Amino acid sequence: MKLDSIAVLGGGPGGLYAARLLKLSHPDAVVTVYEQSTPDSTFGFGVGLASRTQHNLRQADQDSLNGIVAAAYGHEASMRVGDNEVHLSSGEVLAIGRTELLSVLQAFARGVGVNLRFSDRRAVADLDADLIVAADGISSPTRTGLTDDFDPSIAKGDGLYLWCGTDFALPRAIFVPVTTEHGTFVAHAYPYAKDRSTFLIETDEATWKRAGFDISTEETPNSHSDQVSLDYLQEAFKETLQGHPLIGNRTKWTRFRTIRCRRWHTGNVVLIGDAAHTAHYSIGSGTKLAMEDAIALDRSLLEASALDEALENYETARRPAVEHLQAIAERSMAWWDSFPERLDLPVAQLMVAYMTRAGKVSVERFVESTPDVARPGLAAYANVDALEVPSAPEVTAWVLGRPLESSGRRFTDRLAPPRLRTAADTVAVEVTVRPWSEDARKLVENLPSARAYWLTGPDDRETVYDRFDIGERIRRTTGALVVAEVPVGFEGDAAGALVSERIDLVAFYRAD
Repeated sequence: MKLDSIAVLGGGPGGLYAARLLKLSHPDAVVTVYEQSTPDSTFGFGVGLASRTQHNLRQADQDSLNGIVAAAYGHEASMRVGDNEVHLSSGEVLAIGRTELLSVLQAFARGVGVNLRFSDRRAVADLDADLIVAADGISSPTRTGLTDDFDPSIAKGDGLYLWCGTDFALPRAIFVPVTTEHGTFVAHAYPYAKDRSTFLIETDEATWKRAGFDISTEETPNSHSDQVSLDYLQEAFKETLQGHPLIGNRTKWTRFRTIRCRRWHTGNVVLIGDAAHTAHYSIGSGTKLAMEDAIALDRSLLEASALDEALENYETARRPAVEHLQAIAERSMAWWDSFPERLDLPVAQLMVAYMTRAGKVSVERFVESTPDVARPGLAAYANVDALEVPSAPEVTAWVLGRPLESSGRRFTDRLAPPRLRTAADTVAVEVTVRPWSEDARKLVENLPSARAYWLTGPDDRETVYDRFDIGERIRRTTGALVVAEVPVGFEGDAAGALVSERIDLVAFYRAD
């Protein structure tokens, strides 16, 4: 198809990358990016790029990826609880300052003839172009202005978080909780330059209020940083900060917003990135999603003969991957929101729980890729020496085969005996609610007293993970034994739930 003009609204990473790809594919088209801010104006600190994202960018445009990698900073990861820390080899994980990333992408867009218009705010109604790509962010004016066409829904998370930074490079990425007189704060921090690190800090609403941050948030203008919170957190995380300050950049507490749209295109307008969808930062950055959207859009435009067909194909091809990631991300967000409840776990076991929290990584894969962390975590679960933990092919069966003692009862393995389900002190619970919803809270609070709870539900993998998450809430609330029914074929998922202490026993069955 021939496109004579393409307008991109938004000069963030997604918009710039889309503009370059579209200009390369349609060299005769006039491609213009309209960005309301100045070239060096940005919000945030570092942007992480996992190895899989780098692979996708390399396949789409090797040259721009080379430019990004040259300006990026590699790092590994760790988790620390108290005085105990475990290190995680994270492969080819890179981070880059958002300002540096924008500079690289601006240069590569200009290099192929894209027109960059800064301090130039435009709306769809202002433009006369064959194609309008709206990459205008989480608060997208395009999406807002065409609400009836895109039909968005927005769900807010329970916890609160803020982005800040510091003026030195941490030795590696770190997940670290700190408990103060007001409650627990959890930092996700990583280096992105030789003299810079990102600090993302989370907490629950009750802790946030006890610390007075509801008041400081209310009193801080949107154009400023909440210095009251930064000063408090700088003291709380002084060990990790090694005496360095926390730096703000319009830093205020907020709740994560998960955005979904029934449609991503209307007429000649198409949404990409945060304008169309968001996924919690603990699973994948908005930058990653936006740039991968740009790749899919470019491919669909090349393959189709008409614009309507191309935009429909883009959405059809891209939506399943985005929705899958959003489902995983929501589960991960809930795990982090409830992270302080797990601080009783040994840190190596907590790392296994972290890696398997949303079904993206199995116990087997974790043992295979990082045995020096996974084996101590599995050993803590089984109360054995790490040398007794087998290698990857046998580890799932080994986890399922561990004995259990609970409330005076002994089980030879983690397979629930059928007689347990019909025991007088066992209560069957059908799980049909989302694990971290208000309905789930009421479900757990209103459970009749029992020594064991037997969880049932639908057969699909997503709802099996709902049972695991509800199971963890029940275990930690009641102290009772928790059994989850799991379809045959999901043994690896069950192993992760057992090691993470989300359930105690599993009952396998063959789904219809």
